[in-house]
Amino acid sequence: MNMKSVLMIGQSNMAGRGYLSDVPAIYNENIQMLRNGRWQMMAEPVNCDKPVAGVGLAGSFAAMWATEHPGEKIGLIPCAEGGSSIDEWHPAGTLFKHAVSETHFAMEESELIAVLWHQGENDSFGGRHRTYYDKLKQIVETLRVELRQPGIPFILGGLGDFLEHARLGADCREYREINRELKRFAAEQDNCFFATAEGLTSNPDMLHFNAVSQRKLGVRYYEAFSTKTDVLHPLENEDGLLDQCINSRPYSQNEKMYQLMFRFATGGISYEETLEQMEKLRKGDTEK
Repeated sequence: MNMKSVLMIGQSNMAGRGYLSDVPAIYNENIQMLRNGRWQMMAEPVNCDKPVAGVGLAGSFAAMWATEHPGEKIGLIPCAEGGSSIDEWHPAGTLFKHAVSETHFAMEESELIAVLWHQGENDSFGGRHRTYYDKLKQIVETLRVELRQPGIPFILGGLGDFLEHARLGADCREYREINRELKRFAAEQDNCFFATAEGLTSNPDMLHFNAVSQRKLGVRYYEAFSTKTDVLHPLENEDGLLDQCINSRPYSQNEKMYQLMFRFATGGISYEETLEQMEKLRKGDTEK
């Protein structure tokens, strides 16, 4: 078993609400996602919790991992739920049980290497930050027991400063207090690391990271995971790192075919053009 896997839990900024048209798509046959009980090549949105799901941080996290582990596969286990509070992630609740079930299933064919957590917007008011630490601790400890992974790393993401101006009725005035608790948790708990949202920007709703920022946040999550240290400030050359892991690698034959069939299925190319391009791909493969 050489495939690795990563569990994604939290609320909408883990699921992803970045606009798909704002960033280049990630096509990499070594990045898989769990869907309908099967591993298939990743395509965003990965975490289809709502009809508005879009680009999340897990894609660039996985692309960074794939760059450093050529020839190996990584799988994403999407279990985030938009709008969920930390209380809804209590171990007795449906969201927690579903995440455990999906992860056990994924672990039949993969080795779990990390849990990615981004949540807190729904607890950034009314003094809820006062109990956030203890509730998160129960979630982390119970999940490690349920998965029989006592040392599995947890990567905790910070909330964006744009939440101060959140729209659409959101009340996130205490996001700084949640960030303080997340940082404290990472500092005090074993194998827990914090990735900052400093300098990142949002969609017009001032609530969700935009696609460009989601890509950068995924790089920071990966840095925290790979170095086992907190990422408290933006990394140098985040754009360069993204270009290296997403845009610079040549596409394989399978990836080119996937892109072609996606364009056809979404009306971007005619049937005749599809057949012509498929033939060119096949000839190119034969000539090699």
